[in-house]
Amino acid sequence: MSDTATPTSSAIHSGAVRARLGRSARFRRYLRRYPSVTIGGGMLLLIALAGILAPLLGTVNPSEIAPTLRLQPPSAETPFGTDMLGRDVYSRVVYGARVSLAIGFSVAIVASVIGLAVGMIAGFVRWTDGIIMRIIDAMMSIPSILLAIAMMALTRGSIANVIIAISLAEIPRVARLVRGVVLSLREQPYVEAAISQGARTPRIILRHILPNTVAPILVQATYICASAMLVESILSFIGAGVPPATPSWGNIMAEGRTLWQVRPNIIFFPALFLSITVLAVNLLGDGLRDSLDPRVAKRI
Repeated sequence: MSDTATPTSSAIHSGAVRARLGRSARFRRYLRRYPSVTIGGGMLLLIALAGILAPLLGTVNPSEIAPTLRLQPPSAETPFGTDMLGRDVYSRVVYGARVSLAIGFSVAIVASVIGLAVGMIAGFVRWTDGIIMRIIDAMMSIPSILLAIAMMALTRGSIANVIIAISLAEIPRVARLVRGVVLSLREQPYVEAAISQGARTPRIILRHILPNTVAPILVQATYICASAMLVESILSFIGAGVPPATPSWGNIMAEGRTLWQVRPNIIFFPALFLSITVLAVNLLGDGLRDSLDPRVAKRI
């Protein structure tokens, strides 16, 4: 019994190893084929790790005030200098990555999930299409930044309220995208066959419609993430975003705008990190679009 059991277990182990090696090779081939995903994802991962591991990167308390060290230029002790209250700009920029990325990712998830549900209902349930799309059109007639400012004016400044305000401005774009995809999928033969066989609407949506909307939603989510970080910085810059005591890139730039001619480093470094992060997210989105778009994949 042991003689026959050993080869069998060895064969199973060898098959599992080959499967892992095969997946690893396919993953490496995918990264080489779409360098935008590699570059953008790598940059975004480094920035996210910097925010998560901020206490281990030579930072101090980002809210610690030191009046005797106010407006120090960049040096070995303070790599990015200090602000008008003597706070270390380097520490505030690194900790600010947590706020900006948290808001960007949260808005992308919330807007994508709600927009997906609204778009699928509007695209598949015919009698709701006119009602939902008129509401969507009304929301899209208002610039997203103005809608976010109006929402923040009605609430107190907090990270949660910023996420809600920006998500409300992004949901209509996702819903319109999903509706367009669903309208094209609804006419496909396999969907008509499912309807003719008496399949219920929820089953058709979950089994046939939803899987085919994942690719465009995933790409759109990356652009929403980049847009949300920019909008959050704008809201914080004008004093309508997260509380001023919270170290975010928008707050840092807002606090340094009156002294930019004297100490441009206060604005330069958070603006640089924001630009790099948005660039990384957009590169990731472009790479995902190229890899998930069947027409582009066919040409390649």
